[in-house]
Amino acid sequence: MAASTVKGFNIPTRIHGRVLVREAKDAVAVLVGFHGYMEDAGIQMTRLEALPASERLTLVSVQGLNRFYRGRSEDVVAGWMTRQDREAIIEDNIEYCDRAVDLAAQPELPVFMAGFSQGVAMAFRAATRGRRRAIGVVAVGGDVPPELLRDAALTFPAVLLATGEDDDWYTSTKLEADATALRARHTTVETVVYRGGHEWTDDVSAAASSFLGRHLTA
Repeated sequence: MAASTVKGFNIPTRIHGRVLVREAKDAVAVLVGFHGYMEDAGIQMTRLEALPASERLTLVSVQGLNRFYRGRSEDVVAGWMTRQDREAIIEDNIEYCDRAVDLAAQPELPVFMAGFSQGVAMAFRAATRGRRRAIGVVAVGGDVPPELLRDAALTFPAVLLATGEDDDWYTSTKLEADATALRARHTTVETVVYRGGHEWTDDVSAAASSFLGRHLTA
């Protein structure tokens, strides 16, 4: 008797994501944040609120669709994706991010994206593939997605790449490789190596705030 064949399918389905929004009176820009692996939207919102210029920004913190419990605790955290069905999940995430940006309901304002660790990839994808083109990306502790660098037709907005001196995942060597690749595509790139490890520090907040200010007045 011949063995039967098992086939795999990707089935589109509806899913709800969690997004936090903090509106600012007389906002000059929208800053959309993406957290790292095993974090949540609240953690990234706290980082965005720590930026010295945040009172002038509408803040949007997007939580990854893949929710789970941290270890044996009751803390709900999230991640963005795994290698399984990667291309399909990227497409889902970009559509989700588009809807999150629409939620800010301020189409006249410029948009920045800010990601930490695993969230950096989503910041770049939303900035370059989303419906509303960002004017800048703050990338902390994470690398540029390789599929974006392979797309010769793609243009990038201004980028701030940041990592800690003791970050053993996104090292300064990786940062310089990303900076070189982006500059070869005529992208405006700033780099910061700060004291610390794989973390978002006060130095990151200060550098990000300065970056946003420069590109709002450019």
